[in-house]
Amino acid sequence: MSPPDTIRVVNGLSKDAYTYYPILIVGAGESAIALGARLKEEGFDQFRLFERQAGIGGTWWINRYPGVACDVPAAFYSFSFSLNYKWTSLYPEGAEIYRYLEEITEKYQFVDKIQVNTDVSELRWLEDEQLWEATLTHMVPGTGDLSRKAMNQRIAEHGRESVYLRQETVRARIVCSCAGGLVEPNAWPSTIPGRDSFEGPVFHSARWDDTVDFNDKNVVVIGTGCSAAQFVPRLTKEPYNAKSVTQVMRSPPWVVPRAIPPGGKEKYEKFSPTLFSNVPGMAKLFRFLCFANGEKDWFTIFEDNSWNHKTRKTLELQMVDRMKSMVPEKYHEILTPDYAIGCKRRIFDNDWFLSLSDPKIELTTKPITKVSPRSITIGPGRTYPDPDDSNSKAPTDEETIPADVIVLGNGFEVTTWLHPLKIRGKGGKYMQDVWDERGGPQAYLGLAMDGFPNLFIVFGPNTATGHSSVILASENMVEYNIKLIKKILHGDVKTIEVKKESEVAWTKIVQEKNKGSVFNNGCQNWYQRDGWNATAYPYSQIDFTFRCMFPKWSDWDLQYTRRGLLKKRARQASGVILLLAIIVGSYALRQRGSGVFSGLQSLNHLLRKYVKQGLFSALGLVNGAITRLPD
Repeated sequence: MSPPDTIRVVNGLSKDAYTYYPILIVGAGESAIALGARLKEEGFDQFRLFERQAGIGGTWWINRYPGVACDVPAAFYSFSFSLNYKWTSLYPEGAEIYRYLEEITEKYQFVDKIQVNTDVSELRWLEDEQLWEATLTHMVPGTGDLSRKAMNQRIAEHGRESVYLRQETVRARIVCSCAGGLVEPNAWPSTIPGRDSFEGPVFHSARWDDTVDFNDKNVVVIGTGCSAAQFVPRLTKEPYNAKSVTQVMRSPPWVVPRAIPPGGKEKYEKFSPTLFSNVPGMAKLFRFLCFANGEKDWFTIFEDNSWNHKTRKTLELQMVDRMKSMVPEKYHEILTPDYAIGCKRRIFDNDWFLSLSDPKIELTTKPITKVSPRSITIGPGRTYPDPDDSNSKAPTDEETIPADVIVLGNGFEVTTWLHPLKIRGKGGKYMQDVWDERGGPQAYLGLAMDGFPNLFIVFGPNTATGHSSVILASENMVEYNIKLIKKILHGDVKTIEVKKESEVAWTKIVQEKNKGSVFNNGCQNWYQRDGWNATAYPYSQIDFTFRCMFPKWSDWDLQYTRRGLLKKRARQASGVILLLAIIVGSYALRQRGSGVFSGLQSLNHLLRKYVKQGLFSALGLVNGAITRLPD
């Protein structure tokens, strides 16, 4: 790179001074950490990660509820460029995953590139300067861990200075948004009468309150998603010792068993670190097998064809039989889903079903109809099965339940992509307004929007998968980002922007494909809102991997520098010369007809004459001229 693009202060003595960053990365979760590591591998360290929260790791920093763990085999939940050979189990808990991400930042030496307690609140494209202007909000340490609602409440009670310290404006040539999806928790239902009268603690599992004493307390849990399935079985045991747990479910999830590791749990945990560390290729092979098993699920569950319909039905019957063998009979009806497996995110768990035999734990589909200072009222009615189903035996009577603590396990705001970050692109147009005009959140391959040059997204709209590892999807997007970034940093390209027709065409394909997929098969899920699916990728990860490995450059507008344009023309010229040499050589082979050996000698002679002496010399002159050109 000549001259090197470096972090620097511009107009230092002026009131208009600002810090310039070649690359500004929004977030410090696993996607941002992967991008930082790969940039370092590529030999570039002039970047900065800005993270709202008080630590790195994204979801693994903020989610600290009891039992928080990976529900994908850990060998598949690590980066291909830096495998962890020493996972303590097949499904390690959150603290171990957090430590792995921390070790990546240490190994690739970019801990000093991460700035926490700093929110990137707005981005604005400067057309004349061809740069992004970013507004950074420096926060009171720790307040970035609060939900937006809790922040606003704190500001209302104690003033803006209780959350925000100051604002700073910086500029960047490239911005990469690695803002995560499972960060902002859903609020609890605003329609429940009396919810403000409750006298006990109320908190979301993603903002677990370690100061709450559960001992001999009556606990109400709202939700039966992946998080709730992990922490509910823990609450009646040491060290929590809750007196009772009432879990309120809207509709049943599909629960599938976690994979049993090779050799069984105990042997795997004892021997796998040694084997993976000392047997060349074993860790990569095991990771590939985990990947292949996930892809098998895609081709048997998630596609929309007659064979998938049959395989889904077979699997559904097996899972219902498994459920009935594990839970009390009174739950059989309300735990039998009426939608296709895969429509909602599946729960991979071996403990939740078993915990429902605990006499201290009660599961209900009767809705919360009232909240009192130390109790809740559930019923009359039910949310599942259909309350109009006269054949159902599921209870509908009104019941008052004692409550000392309420824990929300009702998911995250995952359909508000990049929110609350405001992004203003060409012509001053906000990305959210563009999305509203076009039907909903979208991006070309989930990583770029037209009208927003040099802005690349990792894990954007329609990149989530219901069958594979988020690490794999993120790493694929990081690799695509690297291909784009290198063109700019090497001085060949000034701006890169996806073409509007390419983005619109891709979004149309994605939406049409998702409408016919299992994600639109009879359930209410967090993949879509108002008929618009902005979350799910409608193909396999094999498909996504190849799309990211081999960019379709005709879908992009590249504004070349003078140097880059000359390089491009030199490459085109070299291709033409080489093609001509091959044609001439082939013609000589045919004319001389003196055997393959002599023909090859003739071709070799011609290639040496026309290519080595002519082409290489010409390219040397072109490259020499290029190095003397300004950007």
